[in-house]
Amino acid sequence: MDKIGSQANDALTSPAAQRNREPIAEVLRQVLPETGRVLEIASGSGEHALHFAAGFPTLEWLPSDASPEARRSIAAWRRTAGLGNLAEPLALDVTSDWPVEAPLAAIVCINMLHISPWSASEALFAGAGRTLGEGAPLIVYGPFRKQGQHTAASNARFDADLRARDASWGIRDLEAVDALAETAGLVREADYSMPANNACLVWRRRAC
Repeated sequence: MDKIGSQANDALTSPAAQRNREPIAEVLRQVLPETGRVLEIASGSGEHALHFAAGFPTLEWLPSDASPEARRSIAAWRRTAGLGNLAEPLALDVTSDWPVEAPLAAIVCINMLHISPWSASEALFAGAGRTLGEGAPLIVYGPFRKQGQHTAASNARFDADLRARDASWGIRDLEAVDALAETAGLVREADYSMPANNACLVWRRRAC
């Protein structure tokens, strides 16, 4: 992410967020409920939160990030937009306590699983199992391996680059992620193919 505007402006911009926000929004239109609180995990620059809050005005959008710099950026975008349904960013590390009240209407997590340790994936699904309402969706966007194989040569190169930067990072196997979901009481409902060899996956919390 690159800082934009003057040094006094904390807003950050991500070219990837600009490119993928509308394809992701199209999936969200199909799976999100009409009303309720949606927690966005690892909101980054805040551009997704801004776009989705504007596009889903009957939902309360709860952006979050573990990074203080990211939260300052989210807050800056929020001040600029003035959207009543976009909440102040939460300081949330998936591996720690989640400062949210259950039940949530949905959880959205974009481009986190492959740039974090596997423990973050485990914590995401465990937290979703604790906080999602019955039948509520967890929507995860990013690249995945399927049946032990990368879905494109570019993903294989990307995976190698990620692991060179941090050995705990890397593109995750969908079957391993599904196993985390099963343990947390979630069932995969859909797998949407997305641009640039990514996927948007939807799990729903089973009835207790």
